[in-house]
Amino acid sequence: MTVYGSFPGARPRRLRVNPVMRRMVAETRLHPADLILPAFVREGISEPVALASMPGVVQHTLDTLRKAAVDAVSAGVSGFMLYGVPDDTKKDAVGSAGTDPAGILQIALRAVRAEVGDELVVMSDLCLDEYTDHGHCGVLDAEGRVDNDATLERYAEMAQVQADAGAHVLGTSGMMDGQVGVVRDALDTIGREDVSILAYTAKYSSAFYGPFREAVGSSLKGDRKTYQQDPANAREALRELALDLEEGADMVMVKPALPYLDILAAIAAEVAVPVAAYQISGEYAMVEAAAEKGWINRDAAILETLTGIKRAGASMILTYWATEVAEKLNAAR
Repeated sequence: MTVYGSFPGARPRRLRVNPVMRRMVAETRLHPADLILPAFVREGISEPVALASMPGVVQHTLDTLRKAAVDAVSAGVSGFMLYGVPDDTKKDAVGSAGTDPAGILQIALRAVRAEVGDELVVMSDLCLDEYTDHGHCGVLDAEGRVDNDATLERYAEMAQVQADAGAHVLGTSGMMDGQVGVVRDALDTIGREDVSILAYTAKYSSAFYGPFREAVGSSLKGDRKTYQQDPANAREALRELALDLEEGADMVMVKPALPYLDILAAIAAEVAVPVAAYQISGEYAMVEAAAEKGWINRDAAILETLTGIKRAGASMILTYWATEVAEKLNAAR
């Protein structure tokens, strides 16, 4: 005689029997609109410069940057985060090229907006590290320490020139105390209430930034542990979050992504504003290197990492694979 209800009575595997079933019941879905493409534009080059530590990523010329923006639009990517790489001779102690209307980032912003208009959310990195000869994210005092409040004055200037150049969103990545409020005031003072702020709320002092140093031609001496967050701390991120929201952040971000999924989930559970996560250069490089060795399936690993970031609570993901992944998601639909 058949005994109904015998062990096992519950069989979750029924919902995994084939690809269509798995797709139908999936709890987390990636979409091209979730993705933001970071891009580097370098002054004074006539051809793109490949990055040895980030296979497939380049320092763009203005022409190839415009093409990358068009390709991102075609793939359905939502955002384009720009980083300027000035000529070394233009770096100085206060990052003057970062506030020069004719600086490489401002030129690039105008070029991209002229190319794609409002079809992409054009974002700009608001930080001094690419432009200082010491490589820090701020102005140094007489003892060589980053001077928080003097740096805020520079950030206010940067905000205004980047907004004037066409940025829809400013990414406050320097981790200075009070930066969001100062940038908001600077924008409102010139009548740019329409420009949004993406606060780098929890930006950790991470070992995974290494390849990025090559990408921006960093001149950094020392480290950034006195202003970026300590990897050991979690509650501190929630304090930073409260401050950024109070100061007027429109969106908030966790960076890096994969080593800090717990922070991402905690922040996503706290807020009603959009939450971004940045899959940074070291995360990208590890997957590419392991795939090149034949140790992992590249495409599967890329999708798995991005799905994990979204599952943890990100509504937007900055990733160097943005256009490639968006194209594949479109092809799979």
